[in-house]
Amino acid sequence: MTEARGETPRRTGMTEKCGVVGVALNGRDAARPLYYALYALQHRGQESAGIVTHDGFQQHSHVDMGLVGDVFGEGDLDVLNGSAGIGHVRYPTAGSVDSSCAQPFSVSFKSGSLGLSHNGNLVNADEIRDELAGAGHAFTSDGDTEVIAHDLARNLLEEDLVRAVKRTMQRIHGSYSLTISHDETIMGVRDPQGNRPLCIGKLEDGYILASESAAIDTLDGELVRDVRPGELVVLQEDGRGFDSYQLIEREHTAHCFFEHVYFARPDSVIDDTLVYEARRELGRTLWEESGVETDVVMPVPDSGRAFASGYADAASETSAEGEPRDENDDGVEFAEGLMKNRYVGRTFIMPTQDERERAVRLKLNPIKSTVEGKTVTLIDDSIVRGTTSTQLVQLLKDCGAEEVHMRIGAPPIVAPCYMGIDMATREELIAADKDTEEVCDAIDADSLAYLSTDGVAGVLENDRDDLCMGCVTGEYPYDIEGEETDRDVARPQLEGTALHADD
Repeated sequence: MTEARGETPRRTGMTEKCGVVGVALNGRDAARPLYYALYALQHRGQESAGIVTHDGFQQHSHVDMGLVGDVFGEGDLDVLNGSAGIGHVRYPTAGSVDSSCAQPFSVSFKSGSLGLSHNGNLVNADEIRDELAGAGHAFTSDGDTEVIAHDLARNLLEEDLVRAVKRTMQRIHGSYSLTISHDETIMGVRDPQGNRPLCIGKLEDGYILASESAAIDTLDGELVRDVRPGELVVLQEDGRGFDSYQLIEREHTAHCFFEHVYFARPDSVIDDTLVYEARRELGRTLWEESGVETDVVMPVPDSGRAFASGYADAASETSAEGEPRDENDDGVEFAEGLMKNRYVGRTFIMPTQDERERAVRLKLNPIKSTVEGKTVTLIDDSIVRGTTSTQLVQLLKDCGAEEVHMRIGAPPIVAPCYMGIDMATREELIAADKDTEEVCDAIDADSLAYLSTDGVAGVLENDRDDLCMGCVTGEYPYDIEGEETDRDVARPQLEGTALHADD
């Protein structure tokens, strides 16, 4: 176990939060299904998008910066020939934000053409990069995806496909869900602890691998199952099935609880759980743990809506003291008290404090009749820096709310995420050095309560040892330099210990 040092370690070469997809079809070009699937995963990344296909003779690629609808025009899809391909949407929070890290990353070498899409972060990418660079590999980006691609390409020169993938999995350490194309062969790989989601779907004329089941739904497909932690799935080239290889097994998983709290689409099924229902249950548990009697419950749109719905449902059944309500007591009213302007994007420029305050009114406007003269419970999925919560509390009080109580559908975020979600640094996290009462004072709420870690684990029906909760506990399921780990893990030792697939 490494001793924590207080300051957030440097984070370089990260893929961060992304969406990946791969399809193998029988006699139909893959480009348009990949395009539609990426649209369904757009929430997982808005910085760049790309598709790589193979037509049996050569690999085709179109990757650029921007949203899916901006990156691909009609002509771009028409030249992406082939019935097999992979796609990617990226939102980086570290490393390059130019086209050098846009994905899928593709390369041609002696054993064929390789494309790779990655969701997650490696924590030993720099070590492997240095070793490969010393062996003569030339890198064009600072992303960890290129590190995986180079390592896999090297292994494919010496091993068959399955052994090459296993050898790479034995060397890389961290979080990864991958879709890979090797000529016309499409593969999916999930890291041995299953930190990031990846699932398999059946289409009318083939199979699909995707970060979330919502992409399968978009193509009128049927969810088959999740890719298991440590599993390699190889889609058959005729689109008629898939082969499975369990390459690495671990005693415990490290599923990211924040996928259910915030990141995934509510209509997706992640690790056998519908995200929307999980959020409603988290809201119900939040009421049971820390309910407060107010006139109205309202969500911060859109992320707080399912939590607030479950919270209000539970409040209609029992009082804050846990007593059943009588038939004349309807409990707490649920209302949409904040209306969201969906045309204020994240590129909105706010150079002055006055403009930053004005931006809140541009994005969210309260409904006065819902708020004025009432006590309000405002529900959100999380508090990160505290800036937005402070502004929303003030906005509601300016609109006439008598009291504003904040309830949060996740535990306090006290540490950064190294596995693929932007949680900022400890210096920026409001709860890193403040207790709940101090955060409450800082955002000027009348009360504040978070959901407990046990509450989260109970709703997700997971043992705490099978969840990654590093951002709320400060203990991680991987060996990260400068941080504590909550389990017996270690980075692969690279120098002088070349690993082979039959090890």
